[in-house]
Amino acid sequence: MTKSAATHCPYCALQCAMTLTSPADLAPAAQPGPGPVPGMNPAPALEVAGRDFPTNRGGLCRKGWTSASLLSHAGRITDPLLKGADGVHRPIGWDQALDLAAAAVKDARARYGADAVGVFGGGGLTNEKAYMLGKFARLALGTSRIDYNGRFCMSSAAAAGMRAFGVDRGLPFPLEALDTASTILMLGSNVAETMPPFVQHLQGARDAGGLVVVDPRRSATAAFTADGAGLHLQPLPGTDLTLLLGLSHVVIHENLADAAFIQERTSGYNAVVRSVNAFWPERVQSITGVPADLIRETARLLAAGARAGGSYILTGRGVEQHVDGTDTATAAINLSLLLGLPGSARSGYGTLTGQGNGQGGREHGQKADQLPGYRKITDPAARAHVAAVWGVPEETIPGPGLPAVQLLKSLGQPDGVRCLFVHASNIAVAAPDANAVIKGLRSLDFLVVCDFFLSETAAEADLILPVLQWAEEEGTLTNLEGRVLRRRRAISPPAGARSELWIVARLAERLDAPSTYSEDPETVFEELRLASAGGLADYSGIDYAMLDRGEAAYWPYLAGGTGTPRLFRDGFAHPDGKAVMVPVVPRRRRTPAAEAAGHATEPAGTAMTLITGRLLEHYQSGAQTRRVPELAAAQPEARMQLHPGAADAMGIGAGTLVSVSNGRGEVVCRAELSTAIRPETVFLPFHFPGAESANRLTEAATDPVSGMPEFKFNTVWVRPVAAPESARMLQTTEAS
Repeated sequence: MTKSAATHCPYCALQCAMTLTSPADLAPAAQPGPGPVPGMNPAPALEVAGRDFPTNRGGLCRKGWTSASLLSHAGRITDPLLKGADGVHRPIGWDQALDLAAAAVKDARARYGADAVGVFGGGGLTNEKAYMLGKFARLALGTSRIDYNGRFCMSSAAAAGMRAFGVDRGLPFPLEALDTASTILMLGSNVAETMPPFVQHLQGARDAGGLVVVDPRRSATAAFTADGAGLHLQPLPGTDLTLLLGLSHVVIHENLADAAFIQERTSGYNAVVRSVNAFWPERVQSITGVPADLIRETARLLAAGARAGGSYILTGRGVEQHVDGTDTATAAINLSLLLGLPGSARSGYGTLTGQGNGQGGREHGQKADQLPGYRKITDPAARAHVAAVWGVPEETIPGPGLPAVQLLKSLGQPDGVRCLFVHASNIAVAAPDANAVIKGLRSLDFLVVCDFFLSETAAEADLILPVLQWAEEEGTLTNLEGRVLRRRRAISPPAGARSELWIVARLAERLDAPSTYSEDPETVFEELRLASAGGLADYSGIDYAMLDRGEAAYWPYLAGGTGTPRLFRDGFAHPDGKAVMVPVVPRRRRTPAAEAAGHATEPAGTAMTLITGRLLEHYQSGAQTRRVPELAAAQPEARMQLHPGAADAMGIGAGTLVSVSNGRGEVVCRAELSTAIRPETVFLPFHFPGAESANRLTEAATDPVSGMPEFKFNTVWVRPVAAPESARMLQTTEAS
């Protein structure tokens, strides 16, 4: 009998709606349990169809269309695997696996203290699993050392939103609101490749000639500005903050600001005026390379749009993944406040969440400094509320831990983490300074990785625990709009795979943990509702029945109330109801030329600025998409994008093997020549492991406010490599 399940794509935060159709009976939604459902074969063939939904309107990208192929992939891990003395992983039973994990926790705590146990989570976990993981870390493990890979994605924008608005929700308006905008300024986001169905929401601005894209590359999104559809501003990497200050200068000095909005709904205006006075367009041009006339034209477009069809400013990782990412996002918010966009009925500011549950994953306890409901872990009232829900004394809950980069730097150190649990994250490929991270993983006393494939991180693990894939589980996620969605189970999982909820519950039993740990997602969500009640991200008015009826549920959604599709209409989340404009100025950045001059010996090759990013066919570390035949065939390897003029000067041709290196590591890959990139800049995708791993080159320096690492501004040396030499280098790098 053929049946179908309405669910959402497992990849990005657009959370495109899809229908999964199976020739076999679907597993029941209630009480899914860990084992197979009688009468079902594990992972039957599923058909994927786009489903009409406000974010995607029936469309899917290549990743979404092929997502079901991984459910029956031959490389699926279906039993716990223990690494032997010979380095080979071999199957063991679940009881033995859980006993080993619990014993490793007890040993680390006895020898080094509770903070010697760490947890690294992920923005792909459901709300229920993210919530339970935070509770498990703090109560069952007793550790403060928990953070997650969202620190690499959203932390700077989140920090900027918190200090300006008092709350962080990626898009504080429905995505459909963009449809009627006449001007959209998009900074550092290539949605045409990272979330393709998004681009239909840009059409109104394109028709009005008001799409403005800021990117050092002429990306697929930037290309949408051609033929009168808008403008492409192509600044030097690392100068986005200066560009935004220049735009604000024009808005202020050409009297384009919304004076009434500023007076009534903001504070800090005078300080911002002083901070931007030194950034007139011609000076900004000399720093960023963006022509002064385009700076003025952009500011005027935004102001005209705010008065007419609506203006929106959207930021993405390209301007946020910097050591000054919080200040850059703050500058974008200041510009939006000068124009009166936030809180308007037809304008706004937002940031584009990347991971599937990047929004919900940072709201309910995975972050080092937060408790459920987006509460600060240092707030006595927040601690008391959550402790009451958990049924434990407030002092049982540890204080703030370490943000992700610092957590990873502590691995194996005398006062650092010695036993680590990793969930939904492939840090061996995705973390900055990946060589150092791998070294840290290998120095641990015990590493437990929960995954469904042998990712590069799982390959380092002492113990691998097989978990469920998206179509095998129930739960909720929160998309880029702050809308809570239902994930529905479509098929039975392999007999040996278990949900993280089940794993956490069984480990909590072995550790004699206080409180309760349910393996049923709906039961966990009911507890999450209570824990979030009264917090910034209040889910207390949302339940499964409402979501199953298809009701739109945007947080905050208070019990007995209604949701909030558009935030800030009546006020901001600060006590006085006003948004705070925070003055920011650029700090001095080391250029490739200056860094080269600082070396005692001349590095081999030409100094260039490296930026990293995504490809249409792949997602995050590629642990999933590199296993999809259609996607792997389309993009089988990393290629370094380089301007033809720069390539000619270095003797590099299309397809030439090149070495891209700095003091942290080296990548060997082929060159791809394109005029879409600036001549002093190179681009590498970050989806590939081993010798092609871009994060071997990225720096683990972080933003002082958000803890965001510096992914988008790194100096590298580029040179062509002869074939025999490259073969040796590839072998050596892979072996490492």
